[in-house]
Formats: sequence, structure tokens, C-alpha cells
Amino acid sequence: MFSTPSDYTYTTNGTGEPVLLLHGLFGGLSNWTAFINRFSASYQTIVPSLPIQNYNGDHAIEFLLDYLEGFISTLQLRNLIIIGNSLGGHLAIRYAVKHPDNMRTLVLTGSSGLFENTMGGSYPKRGSYEYIRERVEYTFHDPATASRELVDEVYKITSDSRKCIGIIKMAKSAQRDNVSPLLSNLRTPTLLIWGCNDRVTPPHVADDFHRMIPDSTLHWIDECGHAPMMEKPTVFNDIVNNYLTK
Repeated sequence: MFSTPSDYTYTTNGTGEPVLLLHGLFGGLSNWTAFINRFSASYQTIVPSLPIQNYNGDHAIEFLLDYLEGFISTLQLRNLIIIGNSLGGHLAIRYAVKHPDNMRTLVLTGSSGLFENTMGGSYPKRGSYEYIRERVEYTFHDPATASRELVDEVYKITSDSRKCIGIIKMAKSAQRDNVSPLLSNLRTPTLLIWGCNDRVTPPHVADDFHRMIPDSTLHWIDECGHAPMMEKPTVFNDIVNNYLTK
């Protein structure tokens, strides 16, 4: 179905080693703005728009993995650095286990795959802007990080019944797909960056990933929730830079 780069929706900036940035369930290209601004002078930063809302079957994680494999193959990306947030981290794990020879580094931040308190314990409600605002704020330690633009974006998604069904299917598929049996086979050096105040994938999830992944390094960010690259971008970017250049 997808055979050329123009068949995919993505942004790319800079030149050099490829860094693939994978967003979460309600995420998008804008989640990585600060990272792109920092790293595109030294790396090729690539952000695919994952078709999370476009699948209504029961094997959504496999659908996303097929999509990602096709994207990477079509763009002929090699020796990858993959950074994934939330569901994007979950997907990155699945790719790295299956394609270890095409990986340089894996960075997980607020990754699902072991446990995730999706949307703060409930599925998205349609039609209630206040509810959506509260759920987006729940993602962060500082509610002010949930800008009006971000809330509007999520509200627009959840107001579309087709997209809402796709999100629910994807969330359920992710919850069923526990990656713990795969982690001992993860050969890629892995950096874990976790918000100390993450309520979606709480700190014990980071500890479990760190314990199960053979070659892993864990960094905490204080006063930070589920999306460190958005809430504490300078600290997040410094940790990534130090890890990649050590």
C-alpha cells in the first residue's frame, strides 16, 4: 500500500545520523518541536505521523509495526536512533527487538508496554471540552504545559467518532501487548528518561524497564510528567545529547 516516501506523512529536518521520533496515542509532529530545534543541526530528525486513529481491528500494535517497518524500509533508514514517547516507545521496543541490526540506540520516555494508565484511567469522552482539558493536563506535572492549542488538537480528534473508535482499539491493543517477555532479548543500548511525577506510566514502570532491559541507563526528571520532551525539553535534550555523545 505504501511504496514511496510521498505515501507517508512525516517531517524531516537536518542531515546526519537519522533520529526517528515516535509520538504517543494523542501525540503528533508538534510534540518534538524543541528536540528538532536542538538536534537538527547535527542529526537528521524524522517524525512520522503514526496512523493511530486509522485502524479498527484487534491487532493494532501489529498494524503499527508493519507501518513503521514499511516507513523505515521505504526511506532506507539505517543504524537508527529511535526515541519513543508513550505508545511510540512501545512501538520502538517492538521494532528494536525485531530489527536489532538496524538499531544504534533506543530512547524510551514514558513508554507503554508494561503498564499504562490510559487517559488517567478512562477512555476519551466525546463532546466535553472541559473533560478533555482535564485529561490533557493530567499528562503533565504542570497543568500549564497543556496549552490551548494542544487541548484543541486532542478535542478535535476525540470529536470524530471514527477516530475515537480507532484510539480506543489502539489503547486496548497496547494494553494487551505486554512486552516483558521480549525485553531480555533487547540488544540495543537503551536510555530511559522518566518524569518523577508521571501518572500515566508511573515511576515503577521505569524501574521495571531498567531491570528487564540488559543494557539500559535510567535518568529521572523532577517535577515532570508523562511527556518530558514537552514539559522539560532542555533537561530532556541535555540528557539525550550527553548519552549520544559519550
